[in-house]
Amino acid sequence: MALELAVQLAAEGSDPPDEADFRAWVEAALAGRRAATELVIRIVDAEEGRALNATWRGRDRPTNVLSFPADLPPELDLPLLGDLVLCAPVVVAEAREQGKSVSDHYAHLTIHGVLHLLGFDHEEEIEAQRMEAEERRILAGLGIDDPY
Repeated sequence: MALELAVQLAAEGSDPPDEADFRAWVEAALAGRRAATELVIRIVDAEEGRALNATWRGRDRPTNVLSFPADLPPELDLPLLGDLVLCAPVVVAEAREQGKSVSDHYAHLTIHGVLHLLGFDHEEEIEAQRMEAEERRILAGLGIDDPY
């Protein structure tokens, strides 16, 4: 798989996983789905996470992961998948609350976000079940326990 991945760290004092980990998680989520992909993952602080969530989802609080699919005209045949934004303080707090390792939670949210970029959703119960099953399958392949 040809993956062009950029990881941007915009959250001072956070200690997210390294780019190799993010690459492995993205590749696992994309396996068998796309041959070439370009993707940006941005790790943000609570302030930027809140601003993005308020602007794009109308929710004035930070959230764990936001997915921004590339909205390209059909005539452009580019491998750009989109952008993921992970809010470091939310990810760390959730991992602690849920008794998970921070790395495993980053893995789950990265895979969750990539699946959103690929068109998966969880608005309807049947969609949620399908998406969660796919997340479990991918995570199990990486040796990570069921996040639910």
